[in-house]
Parts: sequence; C-alpha cells; structure tokens
Amino acid sequence: MSGETLWFNAHLATLAPDRPGLGLIEDGAVLAREGRIAFAGPRADCPPAPAARRVDCESRWITPGLIDPHTHLVFAGDRAQEFELRLAGAAYEDIARAGGGIVSTVRATRAAGERELVAAALPRLDALIAEGATTVEVKSGYGLSLADELKLLRAARALAAERSVRIRTTFLGAHALPPEFAGDPDGYIDLVCREMIPAVAAEGLADAVDAFCEGIGFTPAQTRRVFEAARAHGLPVKLHAEQLSNLRGAALAAEFGALSADHLEHLDEAGVAAMARSGTVATLLPGAFYFVRETQLPPIAALREAGVPMALATDCNPGTSPLTSLLLTMNMAATLFRLTVEECLAGVTREAARALGLLAEAGTLEPGKRCDLAIWDIGRPAELVYRMGFNPLHARVFGGETWTR
Repeated sequence: MSGETLWFNAHLATLAPDRPGLGLIEDGAVLAREGRIAFAGPRADCPPAPAARRVDCESRWITPGLIDPHTHLVFAGDRAQEFELRLAGAAYEDIARAGGGIVSTVRATRAAGERELVAAALPRLDALIAEGATTVEVKSGYGLSLADELKLLRAARALAAERSVRIRTTFLGAHALPPEFAGDPDGYIDLVCREMIPAVAAEGLADAVDAFCEGIGFTPAQTRRVFEAARAHGLPVKLHAEQLSNLRGAALAAEFGALSADHLEHLDEAGVAAMARSGTVATLLPGAFYFVRETQLPPIAALREAGVPMALATDCNPGTSPLTSLLLTMNMAATLFRLTVEECLAGVTREAARALGLLAEAGTLEPGKRCDLAIWDIGRPAELVYRMGFNPLHARVFGGETWTR
C-alpha cells in the first residue's frame, strides 16, 4: 500500500485514551499514509494533503476496525445434536464426560485435512469481516496431538492469505484430554509441555499459549506447567478461567502476566485484585453465557471498580458459542452483563487489542497505528450496541485500503 487517503466529513469514535469516553469528534477526518494513520482528529486541524485520495464519508461514523480476541474458528463438523440434548435437560459437563463436547469435535477435526479446515472456517470468518472485523484471534485445541495441533495452527495462519484480515493464533493444546490419554492427564500435559509447545514455538505458529483450567479441563498445577513451558519458549499466555467453577485460575494467569483471563463467571475478589495488579485483561464471552444458559454473572462491578480492562469476544466455537457476530456480542454484553455502550465499544476495539498484545498497533484511531477502520451508517455510536440482527457497516478499511470483504 502506498500514497495517502483522506476520509473527511465524518464523525469519529477514536477510543483514544487521551480523550474522554469514546473519544468522540463530531466533524472529523482520518488521514492514512502508507497504510498507517497519519492524523485522526477534527477536520479543521488536519494537515494539508493535496495529493491524497479523498473519501467523503457523508456524515457517517468511523470507529477502529473491530477485533475479536477469543475464537475457536477452525474446526470440522458441528454439535447441533448436543444442543438438542441440552435443550432436553442434559448438562454440558455430563455431555463432555460421556464422550461428547470438545472430544467429539476433536474426532471430526482430526479426520479433516488442512485445506478442508480452511474452507470450513472461511464462512465463519467472512461473517465477522462483514461486520467490520479487521483482527481475529484463532485458537487451536481441537487436534490434541502434535500433528493435528500443528495442522490447526497452519490452517489458522492460512486464513490471513485468503482474506484481508489480521489473524492472531493461540496454541490451546491443553483444551481437553484426548481419548488416547484417558485417565492420564499428567501424561498428556507432559506431551503438551515437552513436545507440542517446543514444536509450535520452533515453527513460529502461535502468538500465545492458552489452557482450559476447569474441573472438566486441567488443574491449576497442570496449567502452571503449561505456562512455565510457554514462558521458557518466549510465548505469552492466556487462560480459560472460572467459567464453570472457581479454581483461582485467573490469579494464576495474573501471576504469569497473562494477556487475558477469559469467561470469569465464577471469579472471586482475590482474582479480580490479582488481575488489576498484573494488567491482565478480562475477556468476557456473553455468547457462551447465553448459549449454555449460565446464571452466574461475571463480577462486572468488581472488575469495573478495580480498573480491570474488559474486552468482549464471540468465543465462536461449535459447542458452547456458535456465534459469529461482534455486534450481537455487544448487545448481549449490554443486556446480560449490563455493560455500558462505552464499555461495549471499547471491548471490541481498544481493550480487545490490549487482550491480544496489539494495543501499539490497533484498537484506537491514533497516529502511527495501522489504518484499520469500520465506517458505519448510524446516527450515533449507541446504535452499534442497541440493534439486533442489523448490520450498518458501510465500509471496512484494512491497512489503509477499503475492502468489500
């Protein structure tokens, strides 16, 4: 990308930290140079750019491109049958212990080739892109063997070659216990730490390492081993924590300076305090809360009072959150978790970037950052949170270029 582009006659929600609230600018402009933001602010203050391509936004709103910081986008098959079982009264934990849940997706995913996985993931990715997403995190975790986990991460990386989107990959080998290790979770964690993480790091396939610290997942002691192996190979960590019970995983994640701890319905005060001290982001997943009919709310007021940053994500996965809409995610966060409009929009831009370690590159409209924009046909930013089943995206800009998908 070369040259300059000027978007003018626009309203901006910059999300910049040096402006209050959403960082609103009523008559604004964004100037991009070589794919990066050179200026974002009041149109009257914009420096001259006589050679720039000019785009009249006709009073539309511009936000940073949306960011989904927690997905399991690459998998094969579906779990609609398990959805029916849950509707009939079966518990998620019971389905998992009976051989369903994550392990059923593992069987289908192991049987699929890399190109099949890419093809299956693209419609899900396209749905996110169509609503203004410019960055999407994708986890592995449905292979649970060295070869299959590498296959998943390669498929996730390949998505960025198929679409105009930034993909961040996360290794989630400690997602569930594969059938061949039944009754031997420590043996499987040995494999994750001694073979999988070194191989993933050597090939440069992951930007972070995650784990599922839960009664139906892995213990805090096992999770600690995963984190230690990640640290030894220079990889930051994230954690599925306190979704179904309180194993104090969030405090463990904070101890390791985790980028984020995710879910957090059963987070306690000590966990909140630990996250606040470490700067670990709370990534909230209202789609999963809704889909499994959870009743225990994350401690939003405590997180807010402690100043813990809150990100939002779809948690797109086949079993507990088959959701591919960040707009609906924001509405769910507002209606179910009582987040404000400002918190919702920050959660899918600035704080989502923070949760991926990308805040220096994305998430706000500030000079020096990549020019990733979403341009909306709305009268005010609250419409992005208020509406359901309605997509007001006018255009999406990735790296200074406007794309149709």
